[in-house]
Amino acid sequence: MTVAGRRTIVIAGGDGVGPEVTAEGRRILARIIDKRALPFELVDVEYGASAYNRHGKVLTEAAFAAMRDADAILFGATGGPEFDAIPAAARKAGNLLAVRRELDLFANLRPIKPVPELHETSSLKARVIDGVDLVIVRELVGGIYFGQPRGIEVLANGERLGTNTHQYTSTQIRKVTRAAFDLARTRNSRVCSVAKENVMEAGRLWREEVQAVRDSEYPDIELNHMLADNCAMQLVRAPKQFDVILTDNLFGDILSDCAAMVTGSLGMLPSASLGPLREDGRRAALYEPVHGSAPDIAGQSIANPLGSIYSVAMLLRFSLGRRHDADLLEQAIANALAAGARTRDIAMGGESLSTTDMGAAVLSELERLLD
Repeated sequence: MTVAGRRTIVIAGGDGVGPEVTAEGRRILARIIDKRALPFELVDVEYGASAYNRHGKVLTEAAFAAMRDADAILFGATGGPEFDAIPAAARKAGNLLAVRRELDLFANLRPIKPVPELHETSSLKARVIDGVDLVIVRELVGGIYFGQPRGIEVLANGERLGTNTHQYTSTQIRKVTRAAFDLARTRNSRVCSVAKENVMEAGRLWREEVQAVRDSEYPDIELNHMLADNCAMQLVRAPKQFDVILTDNLFGDILSDCAAMVTGSLGMLPSASLGPLREDGRRAALYEPVHGSAPDIAGQSIANPLGSIYSVAMLLRFSLGRRHDADLLEQAIANALAAGARTRDIAMGGESLSTTDMGAAVLSELERLLD
């Protein structure tokens, strides 16, 4: 969407701690846009329970139109008791799964790169996590979260039966495989494909299609295959063995939370959900922290905003083409942590900052680097 010659980035805080952490990502992004005189306007939209309470819809047509036309979306979180109280049909009509499907955000990137200053906050030994630098590429619009049939039914004998269908087409698998291989070419050209081909037909198809794409289109990529349960174990045993992990929707969801312990806190993790490149060279893209809505701490200003701020760095890198500024922002985060800035989840019982004070600490370090 263009407004007076300017392009747009949509900000949607959503539910729970989403608005709190997104506010910190937003003000840092706004500062970079202002400092660099970039032609982008930040457009705030309502999403989730607050939108439903005001408009009767989780996501209004106007808000979705803004998302659809934006150069990027910075998203907070969805879910929680207030969201769950919304009628099921209204939740389904505007939930995040629907947004992902409508915008074809098929490739979810979740980087795992622990900060040395926080090694002690991890449940793993420093020697295990030191030097880890991997990315999980998760297929995001297929698999068990979207498969049909699904639902809960009552059987003739009175028992209840819950059904979810795990299914993939070769086109879906090949599409995300190319995204993972393209990313690997910018890194160390190594991909580990993860599935459960030993017990799942969809997993066997996954392995066969990934291998076929590698053999025919990416002979320079080093590819190996790993069962999902083994991958979960390897992520906490020897995470340095991985460069790019390629996996499906369900396993990507689980494995990225497992990998979060490499960094010490789920609150540290960003993500990027990317659509296909369009003819104009742009793509739909949504950036969000991995941690979810955390309703138990919402409104207390104790949530860690670094997942959102790191997501801004990914937005700068992948949607705005500002790789140098993304590097500066990540350095600013490292500098703030080196100076002792901590939120409660990474303070290990020591002094901690509020959500806004942590954002201010990063912004202060960024100001020095931007000059």
